[in-house]
Amino acid sequence: MKKQKPLILVTNDDGITAPGIVALVEVMKTLGEVVVVAPDKPQSGMGHAITINSTLRLHRTKTHGIAEEYSCSGTPVDCVKFAINKVLKRKPDLCVSGINHGSNMSINVIYSGTMSAAVEGAIEGIPSIGFSLCDFSIDADFVPAKKIIKTIVENVLKNSLPKDVCLNVNIPKLKYNEIAGIKICRQARASWVEELDERHDPSGRAYYWLTGKFENFEKGKKDTDVWAVENNFVSVVPVQFDLTAHKAIKEIQNDWKL
Repeated sequence: MKKQKPLILVTNDDGITAPGIVALVEVMKTLGEVVVVAPDKPQSGMGHAITINSTLRLHRTKTHGIAEEYSCSGTPVDCVKFAINKVLKRKPDLCVSGINHGSNMSINVIYSGTMSAAVEGAIEGIPSIGFSLCDFSIDADFVPAKKIIKTIVENVLKNSLPKDVCLNVNIPKLKYNEIAGIKICRQARASWVEELDERHDPSGRAYYWLTGKFENFEKGKKDTDVWAVENNFVSVVPVQFDLTAHKAIKEIQNDWKL
């Protein structure tokens, strides 16, 4: 009896025609049966947003040259929900999101539409991975990333992932032979020091651009994703959707004396 190919769901947050998802689909085609459900426009920074106050639409596309590919008018998380509930005939063996144009290290995992799609996959019990290349250019070279992605996906397809866990993968902007290796690590403690840049339109009304500077509070900590990428490693961070601060439960119980 012929073994069934792995069913792989592909999505992203940069839109279904972005170069990053084109590269990701090319890799996934070599590993299994691919179905694409991705946003019809860029949805960066959407986090885990879902659409509840407007209608959603799904359209067949021919961007990637596969039998089943759809653009969705919603968010990356909407795309995963649509795929599972309306498109796929069986539960996928893997959900991959990306390749994001730009990094999603540290605190950025909270804001990232790329990673939220992977987290939604994990919520549904699907081994899921979010891939990001640390290059914001539309002309970014995804060839080295494709080789890394194939290695990581092959390992996940073979060994699966722990329950309720997905992976956040960040790939440095380097040639393949310059990459030092793949490092399993933790999310660095960092945040954005933000400002609202106030400007004025021709009528004098104020408008604002959110700007900021990324600040890493754990510089030199070799077990973090930021250190890994800065030192030419691919960072792989296991991510969970349980946000409970388990260590704080007893401390708060003792302090409150309930």
